Amino acid sequence: MRIPGPAGLSSTRFPSTPGRARRAILLALLLLAPVDAVADEVKVWATGAYSFSDELGGFRITGASGIGTKEDPLVITEELNSATPVTLTIRTTKPIQAFGKAGEFANGVMYMRIDVLNNSGQAWIEFQFELQEILDQPSVFGDGLSFDQRNKTPDNIWSSNFADFDRDFEPYDRLLFKNGKVDPLKTARFDFLMTDYTPRWTFYLVQDPRIPTG
Repeated sequence: MRIPGPAGLSSTRFPSTPGRARRAILLALLLLAPVDAVADEVKVWATGAYSFSDELGGFRITGASGIGTKEDPLVITEELNSATPVTLTIRTTKPIQAFGKAGEFANGVMYMRIDVLNNSGQAWIEFQFELQEILDQPSVFGDGLSFDQRNKTPDNIWSSNFADFDRDFEPYDRLLFKNGKVDPLKTARFDFLMTDYTPRWTFYLVQDPRIPTG
C-alpha cells in the first residue's frame, strides 16, 4: 500500500522534507560561524613551560620566547589598542614541579620581559601589572603568587620608559611603574620576576596603562 504524498516522491525515502533539511544546515552553519571567527582572532603562544593567550580581549600578542630564567627570560610582545586594562592568560604546558628545571617544568620562578606597543593613540604616564590566581579576584598573601614578594630589595625590576616602581602585596599583588611616559606608537619594555611557590595550572596578569587625568 502506498502512503499518500507529493506526486513523484516516496515519503518512505525522506525522513524530513528538503525545506527542513535546508533549515537544519543553515542553523548549523550559523552556530559554527561565531566559533570559527573567535578561533581565528585568538592565538595561543607556547614557550618554555607555559602558554600565553589574549583570549580575554582588548590586546594582541605578537610573539613569545624564552624559558623563564634570568639569562633566558619569558619574552612576550604585545600591542595594546586602548588605554584600558587587559588581561593576559597564562597556563602551564609542562608538569608542575616547584623549583624544577626551567623549560621542562612549570617551576614557579618566571623571569619576565613584556614589550608593549602603545597603539592606543594616547600617551601613557604609568603602567601597572597585577597578578591574579582567580580571574577578577585579588591575589592574597597566602596563595604564593607575587612579584618576588620575599625579596625586599629586588634588582630585577626595570623599565625602558619609567624611572621608578612601587610594589603592593596586600590586598593585591601589584607592580606599578611610574615617573615616565610611553608615547603613541612607541614600545615600552618591562622586566620583572614573578614567583609562585604553590604553582597553579592557570593564572592571570592584568596590565593597566594609565593616561593623564584632567
